[in-house]
Amino acid sequence: MNYDFYHIYVYLYYENLQRLFSMEKHKCGWCVGDPLYEAYHDEEWGVPVKDDKTLFEFLILETFQAGLSWITILRKRENFRKAFDNFDYKKIANYKQDKIDSLLLDAGIIRNKLKVNSAVTNAKLFMEIQEEFGSFSNYIWRFVDGKPIKSKYKNYKDAPPTTKESDALSKDLKKRGFKFVGSTVMYAHMQATGMVNDHEIGCFRYHEV
Repeated sequence: MNYDFYHIYVYLYYENLQRLFSMEKHKCGWCVGDPLYEAYHDEEWGVPVKDDKTLFEFLILETFQAGLSWITILRKRENFRKAFDNFDYKKIANYKQDKIDSLLLDAGIIRNKLKVNSAVTNAKLFMEIQEEFGSFSNYIWRFVDGKPIKSKYKNYKDAPPTTKESDALSKDLKKRGFKFVGSTVMYAHMQATGMVNDHEIGCFRYHEV
């Protein structure tokens, strides 16, 4: 066999094998069929987050998601980033009424007066927690003893809407004055930020995150 032809043959063989493998990757059922959802699932969902800025972004997005679908929020995510100063909690904590009024006119986000106002309230309380615990990450990860809880669900539908950990987190945040932080919302936040690994056990991301 010609030497160059042999190498080309081997290259094409492994390239096709890799392509076939990627096509067969199993993903959690909730994301399949929507490119944006699948990209979020493949790259972000369930990855442990310890950075305060990222934790704050997810916290605010989750509070706006309350009562809505997550894909609705994802589709508006860039609009939220632009509207809320890239989720700079120090700036958000100091929003005045004119800024709040402008947000309520912004069709690119969820124009819910209570949720917009809660973002300002939660930003202020977020910084209070930072001052008390050194970081928001230090505070929130205590509810899972500092390491992700690894679930073993074959189907994403088997995952519960709340857990004792999300109940405890929600209760503590509410006591501190946070808004839109019910247990269901906080469990979704825990899933998104990797505090709990709720990927289906057959999902290719289950052992990666």
